[in-house]
Amino acid sequence: MRDYKWYLIIFIIVINFNCSNDHSTKKKVLAIPVYGQSLALGEEATLITDFDAFVENTNHHVLTENLDENFGYLSDTHFKQWMKKLVHDRHRAFELSVYGMSEVLTKYFEEKGQGDSIIISTFPGGQGATGISELGKGSKAYIKFLDEIQTAYNEASDKGWNFIVPAFCWMQGEDDVVWRRSKNYKQELMKFQEDFEKDVKAITRQTESVICVSYQTNCLTSSKEFDASKYNIRETYVPQGQMELIRDNKMFIGSAPTYPYTFVDERVHIDGISQKRLGNMAGLSIIRLFESKSSKGLVPESFTVSGDTILIDFNVPKMPLVFDTLSVVKAENFGFNVVNESDHSIIKKVLLEGNTIKIICSQSPFNAKVRYAVNGVKEKNGYKNGPRGNLRDSQGKDFNVKIQNKNYPLDNWCYQFDVVVK
Repeated sequence: MRDYKWYLIIFIIVINFNCSNDHSTKKKVLAIPVYGQSLALGEEATLITDFDAFVENTNHHVLTENLDENFGYLSDTHFKQWMKKLVHDRHRAFELSVYGMSEVLTKYFEEKGQGDSIIISTFPGGQGATGISELGKGSKAYIKFLDEIQTAYNEASDKGWNFIVPAFCWMQGEDDVVWRRSKNYKQELMKFQEDFEKDVKAITRQTESVICVSYQTNCLTSSKEFDASKYNIRETYVPQGQMELIRDNKMFIGSAPTYPYTFVDERVHIDGISQKRLGNMAGLSIIRLFESKSSKGLVPESFTVSGDTILIDFNVPKMPLVFDTLSVVKAENFGFNVVNESDHSIIKKVLLEGNTIKIICSQSPFNAKVRYAVNGVKEKNGYKNGPRGNLRDSQGKDFNVKIQNKNYPLDNWCYQFDVVVK
């Protein structure tokens, strides 16, 4: 009888040893959080993601910074966050873009046969009504964000899982559009990406780059001083900087501009459906990152002046280019304008030819500013009355998302721009 006991003990030890060394359970955690101000935190975006359905639909492969499934408990301190989870307080649980992003990525990995080996860790960070200079290295929000990266890394390490941060989603800029606390937004966003990548690598020891997946804010008319007829407009420098980084800097890829979406009361914050749509766009861009494909989106590549005509060639992810006045309410000249140094609009006609926009002016546009989506009704935002344009590609023929029983095509819309032509 004593021998049987020893056999049983040895059997249990062997089973436990084999389980602890079962390489079939080895997983790779891809941490892809979102950071910024109120849009990153989903402020005012009514929650449309059912968390129980979410974890089931993603086969339990999407987790929080704690590598658990307790979504919806964001607060500005770790203690408050812990307390909200303790009492199940989700009264300020908003829709986040990263929920839609995660759904796209888990579907992608499942189709590639990697669904059981990949975990997506995602969570929001940042602080509302805050400029970029107050969200960078050393700030309270930044420190908390890094702490949560560290927490996720520690949890993964305890489980014997690999862990990297391939990218983060950026949603910040509205505050700097209005108040312009930033002296050089483009440079500060580049610096943020560099600092964050360095700090992440110190935690994870990864060699892979940490790419910034940037949206574009189009919140121009929230500024009471906004005047689209003027040659010099301070409000465009934030979205212009974001577009240029997406187009020209390999450490940045684009998700989408926000003007084609619906805003709460047509003001600052996109709503829950728009968060889901934007998240799906971010997910598609991250897939292209994984596949080493371009994620510039629909951006202007070159500007040429010939007499009284401006030719703009575009990077087009999916031809053909179209003017869509159904998804976005028609803007004058489809959103294009040309303003000279005397504050006069000199645009006459806009033509679309292949991947080129031809703008015919009433006089030479030399040194004038050619613009897109720099317009809109004062203090309004979104596809109806805000700064907007009607130019998009045809990606929606291949990709769409169903939200609350309605299909939304995932087209690439042209990024807002404001460029001097010479």
